[in-house]
Amino acid sequence: MAINQNHLFEELNGIKCAIVEKNVSKERVEFLKQILEYNHYTVVVVPSGPAKPVPAKPAPDASSASATNSEAAQPQTPQPPPPPQPETFTVGVTDVTFNPVNAIFGRLLKAPGGHVVTLAYWQQKEKESHDEIPYFVTK
Repeated sequence: MAINQNHLFEELNGIKCAIVEKNVSKERVEFLKQILEYNHYTVVVVPSGPAKPVPAKPAPDASSASATNSEAAQPQTPQPPPPPQPETFTVGVTDVTFNPVNAIFGRLLKAPGGHVVTLAYWQQKEKESHDEIPYFVTK
């Protein structure tokens, strides 16, 4: 059981892992795996479980429904099947002390180019990681 939502861990493929991210795309898995393996973490990736189904609405009772004859005579059209769920994955590392928030803001992760992984790079908002002066350092 995690202390808080920022430090999740669970068993993936029979291995106790710290959760890096859940419900991520294949492209995001490759991005995270590249960074984490460069930093000497053992990465475990498993397919995420299917989304929880939404319970169907109960059919109205004939006694409580005050439908007119014209509404009752119309056949109901079948509902189209729901679109297929996108394939998502859960990414974890075998080091259960790993916390992605602490790793990013503590500047503990390096990008394959050797630069520090910034929040914008981790969120894939920037194509390259740029070393910048941390917010807590004064000039």
